[in-house]
Amino acid sequence: MDVPVYNMKGESVGSMTIDEQALGGTVNPALIKQAYVRYHANLRQGSARTRGRSEIEGSTRKIYRQKGTGRARHGNKKPPQFRGGGHTFAKKRRREDYRLDMPKKMRRKANRNALLAKLIDNEVRVIDGLEFAEAKTRDFVKMLAGLGIDKKALVALSPDAEKSRNARLSGRNVASATLCRADQLTCFEMLNHRYLVIDKQDLEAWLNGPSSQTGKMAKVEPMGRGEAS
Repeated sequence: MDVPVYNMKGESVGSMTIDEQALGGTVNPALIKQAYVRYHANLRQGSARTRGRSEIEGSTRKIYRQKGTGRARHGNKKPPQFRGGGHTFAKKRRREDYRLDMPKKMRRKANRNALLAKLIDNEVRVIDGLEFAEAKTRDFVKMLAGLGIDKKALVALSPDAEKSRNARLSGRNVASATLCRADQLTCFEMLNHRYLVIDKQDLEAWLNGPSSQTGKMAKVEPMGRGEAS
């Protein structure tokens, strides 16, 4: 698959060849959905809380005498049947209660397959040198307009903080753009945006980096892991 490469003005300056088979060959919707649900669920804060009757503040005084009223026997006003009382089965959720897991190799396949889907739909803009001489939001907006981006875009920047500093400062206040690190691309972020904008070198690094290990070598000789001292 030949993907066009643009400059910062939106002019085509060449093309980049990407192996479709390395991205899964064909789009696998079931795999992508499983990974998407997993990434989404793991973002939950997990702070749902409701109070039981022992946690309700207020008087513990008996609301009326035990006998002689003709009504049911009650103590204080904290039981669930009273307004403002505690919950019968109080929720005590944690982040781990919502967490989903998925094998690393499956996650990587899903991320690469999501990129394939974006490439097939012509929703990826590869830039030959995504760098700004100075931090100006105006230049960032002009770049998006030159690339023909009229919907929400995910802009993947270089992991090198110094190299991507001006681009990050230029695009942080653009409502139609979301910034992320190029080495942290996931199907969740890609599918939440119509377009993906990425530097050619960063895309090549992502394709040939740890995300490329979707087989046995991911455990035998994992890439990206520092040598043990």
